[in-house]
Amino acid sequence: MNTEVIYVSGTGNTAAVAKEIFQALPSSPKDIQELDRARNPLSADCYFIGFWANRGTASVEVLDFLSELHGKKVAFFGTCGMGNSPEYYAELENKVRAFLPDDNEYFGSFFCQGKMPIRVREKYEAMLGTEHDQLASRLIKNFDEALFHPSAEDFRKAASFAKNISKKMEAVL
Repeated sequence: MNTEVIYVSGTGNTAAVAKEIFQALPSSPKDIQELDRARNPLSADCYFIGFWANRGTASVEVLDFLSELHGKKVAFFGTCGMGNSPEYYAELENKVRAFLPDDNEYFGSFFCQGKMPIRVREKYEAMLGTEHDQLASRLIKNFDEALFHPSAEDFRKAASFAKNISKKMEAVL
């Protein structure tokens, strides 16, 4: 079973999770690549595709790549500054999964929170004292919580996800 970990990372959060997933995979043929530098990106049997959430979905680059996959075993992983809730992660998964052609076998996803650039917090702070004050306070609280992610616990969960999904993928070969 040839497995490829392909990812896009805006701030380094998704790259860090990608490395944990890659290391957790069995030693069968495997590779890890950034999507924009991928060599022969469609040659594997199984894919762990990683991305950062951008306004509740993946980048166009990721969505285009997904639409090119056919007859593969696929799982998603990623990071989001907003979220840290199962409902948000499920919504993100469903939006992105809509771009995966039906002839692929989908095995699930793992998402965790990721820290955001400080300019995001500054944008939220500028909203304080306006009619969006309560929203700004919630966004700042979320930003501050995200500073510690991905955490060691997030990495442990990502590795566990990779091991479990890899076993499931191998079982249906």
